[in-house]
Parts: sequence; structure tokens; C-alpha cells
Amino acid sequence: MVAKIGPELLERWALSYLGRYASSAENLRRVLIRRARRHSPEAAQQAAVLIEAIVTRYRESGLLDDAAYAAGRVESLHRQGDSLKAIRARLAAKGVPAAVAADAVSALRDKAPDPDLAAACAFARRRRLGPFRRGMADRHRELAVFARAGFSRRIAEVVLACGDIEAVEALARNGLC
Repeated sequence: MVAKIGPELLERWALSYLGRYASSAENLRRVLIRRARRHSPEAAQQAAVLIEAIVTRYRESGLLDDAAYAAGRVESLHRQGDSLKAIRARLAAKGVPAAVAADAVSALRDKAPDPDLAAACAFARRRRLGPFRRGMADRHRELAVFARAGFSRRIAEVVLACGDIEAVEALARNGLC
């Protein structure tokens, strides 16, 4: 017997998810489809039409707003020290359209002189690199850590060249002079 997935159940799942997490429209669609498949693989195909209707209705009512979601995520990830490249990749993974992601990143560029440099400074603090390290330095390892995080070599070298924590904080505030 195939379990029926009705609009009430999908609505409850969607509101429960949105009550806990901010989401893009595409991400909510993926979550609901995954949930429907776990509930009943056969009924999941029938639920796809209902899911699309819920996502469309939530977009029209303003409950789902990809631009607001992208702006919030960009701010949060930038404060954590993610590079602009990593931020764009995370937004793409959540289904945010490229144009919306580009607008959110460009808004970040309007607020800071060099947002990637400010993020690299926060990244160095969080990962205890450069002047924040406690022990001996391995320059190649630290450059590799910055590269894996999506920062350019130039930015990594500028942050690592700072002599103390105050210099890094000034660099984050003012950018390269």
C-alpha cells in the first residue's frame, strides 16, 4: 500500500523546516522532495506537483525570498572569514541563482574597501594563523590553508606578513593602502 502525501503534510514539513532554518526556494524544494522520498518513494512523484505549488505560494507571499536569504548568508559567511569564492560556492550549493548571489556579493563590496582581505583577517583569527598562531610558523602550510579556503596568494601573504594582531585588525578595517 502506498502512503498518501497530501498538501497538509507537505505544508507542515515546509513550515517546520522554515521555522528552524533560513532557506532558498530551491533548497526548500530539495528538502521536501527528499523528505517525501523517505516517507514513500512511490508517492514522492505525485508530491512533486504539490511541492512546486507550495514553493510558488511561499515565494509570492514573501515567506521565501532568495535575495534576502543570499544577503543574510553573505554577511554571516563573510564575518566567519569565508572568501568571496567560497561564499559564491555555498550559495550555489543551496540553489541560489547566480545573478542573485552576484548582487549579494556586490553589496558586500560596497560596504568594505576589500571584503576578501577583511574575510582573510577573520579567517586567520579563527584558524590561528599568522600573528594569531601560538607556536612555530610553517609558512608553506599556512599559505596552503589560505589557498584551500579560496583566498589568493597575494591576500594570504599580506595577512601573514603582519607583525602583530593590531596590524591585522587595522588591515581588516582599512584594506591595503
